[in-house]
Amino acid sequence: MKNDKDLKNLVKERYARIANQEKSQNAASCCGATTPTNKVYNIMMDDYSETSGYVEDADLGLGCGLPTHFASIKKGDTVIDLGSGAGNDCFVARHETGPEGKVIGIDFTPAMIQKARLNAEKLAFNNVEFREGDIDDMPVNDEVADVVVSNCVLNLVPDKEKVIGEIFRVLKAGGHFSISDIVLVGDLPQALKEDAEMYAGCVAGAIQKEAYLEQIEKSGFQNITVQKEKSISIPEDILGKYLLPEEVTAFNQGGTGIYSITVYADKPGNSEKKQKIEISAIQATSCQEGSGCC
Repeated sequence: MKNDKDLKNLVKERYARIANQEKSQNAASCCGATTPTNKVYNIMMDDYSETSGYVEDADLGLGCGLPTHFASIKKGDTVIDLGSGAGNDCFVARHETGPEGKVIGIDFTPAMIQKARLNAEKLAFNNVEFREGDIDDMPVNDEVADVVVSNCVLNLVPDKEKVIGEIFRVLKAGGHFSISDIVLVGDLPQALKEDAEMYAGCVAGAIQKEAYLEQIEKSGFQNITVQKEKSISIPEDILGKYLLPEEVTAFNQGGTGIYSITVYADKPGNSEKKQKIEISAIQATSCQEGSGCC
């Protein structure tokens, strides 16, 4: 496999091309990167069509979950979406924050940034912005976000520890994230591990589920919860590009699991301070003249 710089360039080149593909082509492959399968179903993506705030033009079929569905976004929140693509999760998040909130999408592919900005302009969403940059070195100040979301992106970054550290940095104390990603249980065949197309397709870059969750805990997060988990099956016509027929059979029977998981975690905050704020808010709404509370 290539070094970290080469892998980033590979992903940037592939996703620039994906930005101009049809959604149906992306959804029929592994994160849009591999040759489409002849089986008529989506390999990884979940259906957004019934989700409030969904914008079809911004959905390129590249996700592996519905992180915004589980993210507990509140009115007025500031939300950061990592690997924002054409803006799909940003626009769903914007529906939850309302016009009083703010959503920042970060993506390192210029073609994706351009597409997302055009979508936001068409929708007249003035509180959604897209910044070009790496998610392992975010163009965002410390403690900006109430919520961080991401959909099938961390597996594309070579240094996942650094990304998780960046998430911790940009979250406010007491903030949280909800991230959908691809993880493994068991080892992939070497031919899949070393293939650039399978890396861009969200498979070869995935790490073990246990290591993924351990890294989140190691970075200082708490209340780590797997909100959703689903098994991902790679169709045989894709596997056949990399493995002999007997190797495909062995892989399918070998117990290796490829999973989409949606993970939630909190950044520790000052619970005593939050409790005082909540009490003050209750007093402010219930205070009446002459009651002695104001």
